[in-house]
Amino acid sequence: RSLEEYEKLLIKFNKKLNLVGKSTINEIWHRHFLDSFQLIDFIDKNDKMLVDLGSGAGFPGIVLSIIAEERKIPLKIKLIEKSPKKINFLKEIISQLKLNADVINKNVFDKEFKFINDVFAARAFKPLPKILELIHSKAKNFKKIIIFLGKSGHKELLQASKEWDIKYKQRMSITSNDSFIIEINKLKKK
Repeated sequence: RSLEEYEKLLIKFNKKLNLVGKSTINEIWHRHFLDSFQLIDFIDKNDKMLVDLGSGAGFPGIVLSIIAEERKIPLKIKLIEKSPKKINFLKEIISQLKLNADVINKNVFDKEFKFINDVFAARAFKPLPKILELIHSKAKNFKKIIIFLGKSGHKELLQASKEWDIKYKQRMSITSNDSFIIEINKLKKK
């Protein structure tokens, strides 16, 4: 039920805010909801906080919050977004769906911004090396980083492995043969 409400609000607000591309608006369930839903498999019962980096229209954070509520998983979601227009949309969704989530209107690259012992998720945010540098500099004690990688993902991983020792698990995406998801558990600069 909540995903259907989210879909209605997304379509309504998308006309003004361009939250998702025109080419994917008709594929919300597969392209965005199911794609985001896959991350629930990476969440365990000890994960209390998930930080969605560059949340945009709420993928994967809002979807994960809805699923967590339905499954009675006590997971708090922090949606980090710098765009004021998208912030207002995210706040509206959280309010209407009564989700266990907060929106933080910040640029994660700001110097004073720090994280503590969190799980991170990134979908269509920044290239892998940029995400790794961000987490390394701002979240020394992260639990795990879950990142969606697309067609260039293998190339990005290869490039990143030149600068980083990365311990990760990889899983193919269920929504695209060209995409996969990695769960990073250890990250160290070489």
